Amino acid sequence: MLKVNQYIKDGANTFLKKEYFYLTIFCVMFSVLLLVAVDKPWHDDEHPPFPYTTFSFIVGAATSMLAGFIGMRIATSTNVKTTYLCNTDINLGFDAAFRGGQVLGFCLVGIALLVLEILILSFKNNVISGEHTDFEVVRYQVRELFEFVSGYGLGGSTVALFGRVGGGIYTKAADVGADLAGKVKESIDEDSPLNPGTIADNVGDNVGDIAGMGADLFGSLAESTCAALVVSASSNALLLTDDAIYFPLLVTSVGIAVSFATIWFSKINTSIENKLKIQLIVSTLLMTVALIPLLQVLPETLDISFAGKDYLCTRWKAYGCIMLGLWSGLVIGISTEYYTSKTYRPTQELAEACLYDAATNIIKGLALGYLSNVIPIICLSITVLFAFSWGAMYGVALAAIGMLGCLPIALTIDGYGPISDNAGGIAEMSNLHKDIRQKTDELDAAGNTTAAIGKGFAIGSACLVALALFGAFVTRVAETLGNHGSFSVDILEPFTFAGLLFGAMLPYWFSALTMKAVGEAAEDMICEIGRQVPLIKAGAAPDHEKCIDISTKASLKKMIAPGALVIVSPLLGGYLFGYQATAGILAGGIVSGIQIAFSASNSGGAWDNAKKFTEAGKLNRSLMERDTAKFGDEDTMPNGQSVWVKKGDDEHRAAVIGDTVGDPLKDTSGPSINILIKLSAITSLVFGSFIAAEGGVIISADSM
Repeated sequence: MLKVNQYIKDGANTFLKKEYFYLTIFCVMFSVLLLVAVDKPWHDDEHPPFPYTTFSFIVGAATSMLAGFIGMRIATSTNVKTTYLCNTDINLGFDAAFRGGQVLGFCLVGIALLVLEILILSFKNNVISGEHTDFEVVRYQVRELFEFVSGYGLGGSTVALFGRVGGGIYTKAADVGADLAGKVKESIDEDSPLNPGTIADNVGDNVGDIAGMGADLFGSLAESTCAALVVSASSNALLLTDDAIYFPLLVTSVGIAVSFATIWFSKINTSIENKLKIQLIVSTLLMTVALIPLLQVLPETLDISFAGKDYLCTRWKAYGCIMLGLWSGLVIGISTEYYTSKTYRPTQELAEACLYDAATNIIKGLALGYLSNVIPIICLSITVLFAFSWGAMYGVALAAIGMLGCLPIALTIDGYGPISDNAGGIAEMSNLHKDIRQKTDELDAAGNTTAAIGKGFAIGSACLVALALFGAFVTRVAETLGNHGSFSVDILEPFTFAGLLFGAMLPYWFSALTMKAVGEAAEDMICEIGRQVPLIKAGAAPDHEKCIDISTKASLKKMIAPGALVIVSPLLGGYLFGYQATAGILAGGIVSGIQIAFSASNSGGAWDNAKKFTEAGKLNRSLMERDTAKFGDEDTMPNGQSVWVKKGDDEHRAAVIGDTVGDPLKDTSGPSINILIKLSAITSLVFGSFIAAEGGVIISADSM
């Protein structure tokens, strides 16, 4: 067990070092662009002498890398402990995996909040001068402070995008290759020692689902907070009340305390899935109550200005905005569980479709993903509608923070999944007793569902975060235009509508690049595994390093194009055609990307659990006939075949094929799209003044 675990640790460390090396080079180059286009510290009257935005970007990128590294180290230390403790009791194994998730969740949120607070306090005395009595000057300085700090969110999301895409390509190239070459072609068990791709698969769980996911949700927290802070500068009441402007940071702080109280409810004696579901429900209930005393920080009324209009918000309306986000997150989580858990009919119907063919499984899986959009989108629509009517974009930003309010718990149950998945791989490769593998599979099945729930949270919050950042972008453009006019988004304006079409296309282009990358890397993996398996069966030692190398090279090479597409598109569109085009690109990307992300993640999660349902021996062939009475022996078909589907049967192969189709959807394209829309939005915010002042070099809407 320790030997296998060391292979996983070494592989994860090697990949992360190489990925962070290339990311460091990219961040240095991007910092130069920020310095030249945004900060311009040339000691003139318009720009401060210190490159605040660039510095914030570097700090955000470094913190995001640290978040991913911490998550990976925790996961690779906890997975083998989970396997070992399952030898005694499944509940002890659950506790180990859950504790690993706790360390991940509390460390990431605590570090994100601490570093952001340090940045604000470090910049505050230099940017905000106490000499000015002119209120408009003070307002300008406060907004400038928070716009500088927005570079922190940009740095975090930039690293998160490449971490998610690179890690996603890595893990799914290994997973798809190992499944198709091993389980389908060679008919060997998942994670079998005979399969040389299993170590790469287990490494991928850590670099993709742990390091990438940790950086992703860290970015969401940083961006939603930055968006709320930027928009809050438009409120006279917030500026005049001590510390009220830092209300978004206080909400996250309360969320940490609530999450700490919630973890004790994991001791309730019930099923694994129920234990994890209880965490979401209890944290939401406690957060609802715990935020009420915090409202005293806010003034009685908050005047919010946005796009030339004034909105009158109150303490309780602000509280309502947070509650909309908080409870929408819970509903999205429960909806995701319903569509992806093998406990409920949607996933069971996918498993039953395997009785006919892999094609029917895939068709129904796609339909499930599309249908799973309905409830989350309704929740988000209601949230945006009421939050905006109550507090304009400040209300939307508070809703985003509310959805991420119990982020330590969300990260805990999300990190639990890959840890338990790795535990099963270690059990199989260490030739432990089958009872232990059954226990780890039970933990893993619950982990698949919680991972899907975590992705649902990330996608839902990404919609609200991106919309809040969009509002901050509009505010910054209007401020830059000054006496030259105000800016409001009009989709009938030609440049905005053209950008809308282009932005709606971006998630499809992005998904195509990432899925093609997984497919090509998986092809190489299948060839390599096919070459090695006969040699391993003959007594040769498996060459894990070769498979790890295939995934590493493919992911590092193929993560560049999708990442560049996300960052360059809004900047290039704005520079060439003006800020209206950038606004259209952001709106189109948000609306289109959310739909694709939900459907892709939920289809993939359901396919995975349909496979788990089949492998657990719960799929009955008699369901094809809908009449078990016609069989003489209830456990035998007329042709002598067992009623219950087993591993290696044709129906099981159909389930595996569905799972492999869903793998890049749920772990590469789907969860990366939410970073696409957030990163596009915060890039536009940080470069907002540049786009407003310098954009439209080819032709602008004003000249038409």
